[in-house]
Amino acid sequence: MSATDPALWGYALVLAIGTVAGLVSGIVGTGATIILLPVLALVFGPKAAIPIMSIVALMSNFAKITSWWREIDWRATAAYAAGGIPGAALGARTMLSLPPRLVDVALGTFFLVMIPGRRWLAARNYTVGLPLLAVGGLAIGFLTGIVVSTGPITVPLFSAYGLVKGGFIATEAASSLAMYISKAITFRTFGALPTDMIVRGLITGSSVMAGTYLAKRLVERLSIASFQRLLDVVMLLSGCSLLWAALDWR
Repeated sequence: MSATDPALWGYALVLAIGTVAGLVSGIVGTGATIILLPVLALVFGPKAAIPIMSIVALMSNFAKITSWWREIDWRATAAYAAGGIPGAALGARTMLSLPPRLVDVALGTFFLVMIPGRRWLAARNYTVGLPLLAVGGLAIGFLTGIVVSTGPITVPLFSAYGLVKGGFIATEAASSLAMYISKAITFRTFGALPTDMIVRGLITGSSVMAGTYLAKRLVERLSIASFQRLLDVVMLLSGCSLLWAALDWR
């Protein structure tokens, strides 16, 4: 393969953007998919992008877990995963036969509404307990199986549980890891994740992991207020990108 081969440049682009995506995701706990998915679709094709991203998500969450291991709330993780695992499997199976456009519209709208909604809940000290985390995991797991990214939905859920900064990032990652394993297994079972896509996912995921590990020092220096503002920015970008994709009728 020569240096001018488009495939080589394509991988170089994926690795560069993957590192940036990992850095952003490592700082606010979500957002890697929104940044990386368009590049994966460009380089590998839109049909391959979502299965590849399921492998990338596994590696990204593993990096967050190992970065903030001591701050994980394991009770919250177990409660969320209890609903998320079966939800993701059901959603992934549904995704293989369901056009996700209407779901994208609903999720995009939800993300935008939850920017002021999360602040409204925080101002009133509204909190959720473990049972609601399990219910939320089931619903979010199902949606995660259908669409490529629902990460920002977990922002108000885990914030209402009382987690911020490293604790939020690590617990959300640990909770989501089991969900993405379930999703990847379902894709593999139904032939949507062949070996070549797994390899591409591993290559891409390595760059995301590198960016995630770099982000830890930045998170440690952030104030809680700055962290919350960054979460709002990610939700805004996520909502707008989903609505844009859903309304692009070409």
